[in-house]
Amino acid sequence: MPRVKRGSVRRAARKKLSKLTKGHFLNKSKLYRYMKESADRAGRFAYRDRRRRKRDFRRLWILRINAAARCNELTYSQFMNGLKKMGSELDRKSLAEIAARDAEAFAALAAEVKKTLAMPAGG
Repeated sequence: MPRVKRGSVRRAARKKLSKLTKGHFLNKSKLYRYMKESADRAGRFAYRDRRRRKRDFRRLWILRINAAARCNELTYSQFMNGLKKMGSELDRKSLAEIAARDAEAFAALAAEVKKTLAMPAGG
């Protein structure tokens, strides 16, 4: 079998890995074995956290909506139930934005929700 030295291929692979781990602490950015470990670990965290970010933002939006709803004598669940009955198309992201930046508009929306919830179930 012929001998394969892999000179430029090996160098290219290490260079690519070095670029991935630039800025990592101590040996994790300098020595090949530790660069591999560090890059693998970072990749796992990145993969996990791309999914986690969506959950975290949804939790944040719900917290903001709940806080603003409670300032208007409603709970989060009552507020969302009223919005659903109103047939509102606003999602949690935009509701949280309104709650954080425009309290008057959110108060008007909460008043509409209260009216909707006060109406009898049949009408």
